[in-house]
Amino acid sequence: MQNEMKDFLKENGLDPAGIDREGLLDTFLREMDAGLRGAPSSLQMIPSFIDPDAPVKTETPVVVLDAGGTNLRTAVVSIGKDGKAEVGSFLRGLMPGSKGEIGESEFYDTFARFLEPVVTSADSIGFCFSYPAEILPDCDARLIKWTKQIEVPSVVGTLIGTGLKRHLAKLGHDRRVVILNDTVATLLAGKSVGVSRPYSAYVGFILGTGTNTAYAEKTENIVKRSGLKPGATMAINVESGAFRGQPQSRFDAMMDATTIDPGCYTFEKMISGAYLGRIGYAILCEAAGAGLLSAGAGDAIRSWTTVANKQLDDFCGGAPEEDNPFLNAAFTRQDAECVVQLCTPVYARAAILTAVNIASAVCKTGEGRDPARPVCVNVDGSTYHRTRTAQFRSLVQTELQKLLEPRGLHYDLIRVDESPVIGAAVAGLM
Repeated sequence: MQNEMKDFLKENGLDPAGIDREGLLDTFLREMDAGLRGAPSSLQMIPSFIDPDAPVKTETPVVVLDAGGTNLRTAVVSIGKDGKAEVGSFLRGLMPGSKGEIGESEFYDTFARFLEPVVTSADSIGFCFSYPAEILPDCDARLIKWTKQIEVPSVVGTLIGTGLKRHLAKLGHDRRVVILNDTVATLLAGKSVGVSRPYSAYVGFILGTGTNTAYAEKTENIVKRSGLKPGATMAINVESGAFRGQPQSRFDAMMDATTIDPGCYTFEKMISGAYLGRIGYAILCEAAGAGLLSAGAGDAIRSWTTVANKQLDDFCGGAPEEDNPFLNAAFTRQDAECVVQLCTPVYARAAILTAVNIASAVCKTGEGRDPARPVCVNVDGSTYHRTRTAQFRSLVQTELQKLLEPRGLHYDLIRVDESPVIGAAVAGLM
């Protein structure tokens, strides 16, 4: 039965063991180079106009607004001379547009009113914006497209910082706004703790509801932008979720067709938390139709609309809660084993692709050859840190070592709590 399930997955294009890691890494690097040149590429390689080596004001408050995949958060932050951040006045809300389509005015009003309790605490706002946007030299940002299933179509193409400032002005507040991507913020958060160890370069990686990567690039390699300061570095937002080098399985294509942006960000849809449960659901529906599950289990699965990632991961990872749908009496012991066998490869594949993604950024920095000065990789996101199935983090680290050790590259995986918030504060204080 185990071989039958493995063959079923492989025949439909899901085969973690068959992934050409080295070939995929080479493709990632070629796409990154093409994106920096402005040549056709699935990777946008968006300049942030933030130099990770720029000085940061210390002991000065800054308001932070963090627009993530699900949550909207604000805080007041100050950075000490030792690089440690003091975070206070934390507020949490829901990302506008995450529960259905809304208009531009409602979108910006939500941000402005959410900031109102803390906006008088500082002159600057560091705005961590977790969506593809063209960053301008004044650190405003023009939204390119929504991801993570956010629905505010009228905001696409608008200047996010300008819109926020306009709506804050209606409430009587005039503030400087610095916008950066959440992965650039994650990179800067890693930089903020770098005072304790001499790192040679910095990478920010997020794997949560969605995924993305940022790294520090030499300005002379950013060929598509003219007038950059020579000999400097700049944080680059890779938009790695849009990578198209890894082909979809049949199950990915089925799941992708149910999203509001089919064909877009297909790499993100293979590894991030918003989609892993949905891929598992597609697999189980097809497996039921192929007779790999009992009739009772098949009927139960077809009565659902999808499976949440947490439910699938908890079950396959051996820690289901009492209300987990796979504990339904319709599932026999053999059904339960089949669910684990069919869906664990979804997480194994995600771990392998995650390792290739991180390795590409480490390689692209051009640093890390001195073991005393490794590349700092700050990893943020609940999917990376909480996924149990396939021993996810351990597998990522094993795969990463296999890719980078033969290249003589040294790196240090770290975790900075509240990375997007701290990184946005650093940007607002530069």
